[in-house]
Amino acid sequence: MYIVNINLDACDGAGECVEVCPVAILSVVDGKSQVTGDMAECLGCESCVAVCPQQAITIQEV
Repeated sequence: MYIVNINLDACDGAGECVEVCPVAILSVVDGKSQVTGDMAECLGCESCVAVCPQQAITIQEV
């Protein structure tokens, strides 16, 4: 299982991560990207990490 961590202070809400997530667990809420889906579905592909211009996203394997 993977844990998606989003630094809300760094997130600019551009939404690139939302668009690239293959399992659609991310959404922009109140101008910030957030995990709104079932985090257990995260594949750990790090696509969201790669496209984030603010480097606001990290993924941990647990």
